[in-house]
Amino acid sequence: MSNLVAKVSKISSNQNLNIVEFDFLDTTLKMMSLDLPKGISIGKSVELLIKPTNVIIAKGVLGEISLSNRIFATIQSLENGELLSSMKLKIGSYYLESIITKSSSQKMNLKKGDEILALIKASDLSILRVLND
Repeated sequence: MSNLVAKVSKISSNQNLNIVEFDFLDTTLKMMSLDLPKGISIGKSVELLIKPTNVIIAKGVLGEISLSNRIFATIQSLENGELLSSMKLKIGSYYLESIITKSSSQKMNLKKGDEILALIKASDLSILRVLND
């Protein structure tokens, strides 16, 4: 699991659906959720949780895509197993893990030091906890 600290910048709600926007290193991240933790409000810092299997890797992407969470990162380490590739991505002072198929890693010719775009669906981002500021 990867954990990132971000600040709540906007909360939009309609019936039971919530879209929460966060500021993470001058990048806007969005989360779609039915439930919000107690104490969440604009300006609060939160610890976000992302499963490594929910981090999509893009390299040389052109055009528009529907994923709202796009974070530029550098591959810090890359390990190819029999079926899967596991990588650690560096974003500022934070690290994000990603697990993709080995064939995708090889097809993209990924290697340590590559600049990539980490993509995360809004429904795959969650709040682990609200932090006391």
